Formats: sequence, structure tokens, C-alpha cells
Amino acid sequence: MIHESSKKILVIEDDAVTRNLFLEVLETQGFDAIGAEDGLAGIQQAQEHLPDLVICDIQMPNMDGYSVCTRLQQYPDTAIIPFIFSTGSNTQTDIRKGMDLGADDYLTKPFLIEDLLRAIEVRLKKQANKRCWYATNSHQAAQPIPLSLNSESIFPSVPQLQAVFDFIEANYSQGITLSDVALAVGYSPAYLTNRVAKQTGETVNGWIVKRRMAAARPLLRDTNQTIDQIAIALGYKNTCHFSRQFRQHHEISPKIWRKQQQRLQPTRSAKLQFIKNRGALEKLVPLGC
Repeated sequence: MIHESSKKILVIEDDAVTRNLFLEVLETQGFDAIGAEDGLAGIQQAQEHLPDLVICDIQMPNMDGYSVCTRLQQYPDTAIIPFIFSTGSNTQTDIRKGMDLGADDYLTKPFLIEDLLRAIEVRLKKQANKRCWYATNSHQAAQPIPLSLNSESIFPSVPQLQAVFDFIEANYSQGITLSDVALAVGYSPAYLTNRVAKQTGETVNGWIVKRRMAAARPLLRDTNQTIDQIAIALGYKNTCHFSRQFRQHHEISPKIWRKQQQRLQPTRSAKLQFIKNRGALEKLVPLGC
């Protein structure tokens, strides 16, 4: 089966026999295959060619695969490239370390060529599906919430993260996740998580939840929508998930919070009317008279 010839795949492998075998197989499948003999050369090739996917050995001289993955995560242009480790180690610790660094897959040597091609196909297809979805949906208007009910701004003023917060603001009611935000702004989830955490002390998912909670409060307080309707309007697949997150942020359920606000509503109305009346009286009776 011939794949798209436009897809570039970088193979970082210090063993020449293995590297050349990978390159030959990929080329016969229609890929534009690029080889690198060690980690440093791999980073240089990745930055120069910006491949659609990277296959990288772990045990290499000078710079191992973990370091390569970490370095590529530090640059916006290479952070989003799908990354597959190939290694002779199959310990759970090594696998977990690779995935924690942001790798998308982990192939243990020896493996069949079919396994390699399948892993590549899955990762490229997933990446293409995400890009296609955002091409058709990211600029569509989210389900509108009346401006009078729009919540207070909750995002900090961090110019470097403005695109992140703008995307969350425009799409928080669409059920977005960390992966969605990362793809939209051109970073890998791991890179984006570290960047946002360092600059705000909060995770991307944390900001998504905070924005939903800020929108939930006026909907609960000022409308007659049911809890189910509000949960759906804010992008939740079920009411239980919404209620659980609301309780985590407010220490009470949305139902009880709404009742408390309703009891306070007459007091607020009375205060507002008092202020209006006082203003009218001050216009009629000059101060000091």
C-alpha cells in the first residue's frame, strides 16, 4: 500500500543497517524518508526539514532518544511532530518515561515491518483527522451565551499565551481538551502543559474548567435553565461530570448553589431599588437643604 509521497519521516538511528532498512522500507511505501545517525544530527534534520513524523532509537551515543524528544519539545516548530520511539528495552519504566516526555508511540525491537507501518499510519491519520476537524470547526461560532450572562474575565494577562486563552474563550462550550488546545496553537500537549504551568501556575485543563465555571454561575443564578441544560451548554457530555467539577470548585453542588443565590436575590433587588430611589431623591432635593 503506497502512502502519500508528500509525507516526510525522519529516522534517527545510530545502527546503519537498521537505519538503512527503515529508510528503504519507507521509500518503497511512498514516504520521503530522511536519516540521521545520532541524536544531534536528528535534531538538526528535524529543524531543517520539519518532518511529518519522527522515529527515534533510544540508546544512542552522545545524545539518547529521551534527550532528542525533550529538545524537540522545546521548539514550537517541532513540538507538535508525532514522535515514535524504537528501542530494545521493554521495561514499564522506560515505556512510561518515553510517554511522559510526550512520545506518541513506543515500538520494542525486534518488531515486524508491518508493526512499524501500522504505527506510522495510525499517527499520521490521527494528526490529519485533527487538522481536518479544526479546519472546518475552529472558526465556527460556538453556541452563543447571551452577553448579559457572560462571565467575568478569568484569564491572566500573559501575551505569550494569548492564543491559548483566545482559543479556550472561543471554544470552551465545545467540550475541548488539552489536546485540542495544543493542536490549535501548534504545540504538543506536553510542551504546552509545561509552558502554561510555568507562566500561570495552572494547567490548560484547569483554565478550561475555570472558564466553564465562570460561565456556569450567571446561568445558574440568572436563568431558569435546568442543570442538564447548563451542563450541555458548557460542553459537558453528562451532568454528573459538570456537577462534580462544580462541587470541586465551589464545595457545594450547583443545585444548592443556585438555591443559595435565589435566597439572596430579594436582598440584592431591594438594595438596587434603594440606590435607584436615593438617586431620584437627590435629584429632587439638593444636598444640604
